[in-house]
Amino acid sequence: MADNKPNRKKSALGRGLGALLQDSPAKNSSEEILPEVQKTGIFEIPLESIQVNPFQPRTHFDKEALEELAESIKVQGIIQPITVRKLDQDEYQLISGERRFQASKLAGLKKIPAYIRTANDQQMLEMALIENIQRENLNALEIAQSYQRLLAECDLKQEELGDRVGKNRTTVNNYLRLLKLPPSIQAAIRDQKISMGHARALINIDDIDKQLAIFKKAVEEDLSVRKVEALVKALNEGKTGKKEKPELDPVKKYELNKLQQRLASHFGTKVSLKSDTKNRGEIKIPFHSASDLNRILEILEII
Repeated sequence: MADNKPNRKKSALGRGLGALLQDSPAKNSSEEILPEVQKTGIFEIPLESIQVNPFQPRTHFDKEALEELAESIKVQGIIQPITVRKLDQDEYQLISGERRFQASKLAGLKKIPAYIRTANDQQMLEMALIENIQRENLNALEIAQSYQRLLAECDLKQEELGDRVGKNRTTVNNYLRLLKLPPSIQAAIRDQKISMGHARALINIDDIDKQLAIFKKAVEEDLSVRKVEALVKALNEGKTGKKEKPELDPVKKYELNKLQQRLASHFGTKVSLKSDTKNRGEIKIPFHSASDLNRILEILEII
């Protein structure tokens, strides 16, 4: 008898948190749950009493990963409780932890440990999105879409959003800019064919056709982020790598041409007169011999 007691205790511990909670009758009673309490302890709730979260931002869960989690739950139990809100007597709705919830079903569990919170629909969406951003291995596009939903559907400003997810405004804005890219580039981000760094470089191309051309080249040739950035820079600055100089307005061009003609007439030779928009430039007076040079110097009254 004395030898059997430690074995039962060890078995309970081996089954994880869910098994320990099942040993507590107070935790099993739904009568103990107070619906108006903002945050309670951990309760064992029947899986069949829980509805999925209609605001769940992720629509796809990897089947193989769920099965692996289910096997782990069979051995270890639920390590981290899910979070739910109470809708009615013995009726709950999932706020966060859908992977654990679905894997528990696969594992054949009847009950699951859960925190119970009160939340309206907007709070449900906000908690689900933020929990996903912080816990799931999201790609850059999924993060951008989650940020956009938080701004649009939870009526948050970028500064508030940054505070909620622990990111500065610049980082949040960099993700949101991804949603301005063409669908094919967004799909490549989602499928991890290009990285966030590649996408940030491509955003700086205004012409969609050129943007898609460099994107295609980056994918086909497996270009690094640095090479894509160099291509974008060269494209934006022109083939020489120098920005095009702003052109003079037509009126100033006409005045310079007239002055150039007067100088050519005055010196009796072809004169080149150039100026930029900041009124900086040069005058070139060519000569063809020593006597021609002396003639020009005499006109300038230098000799």
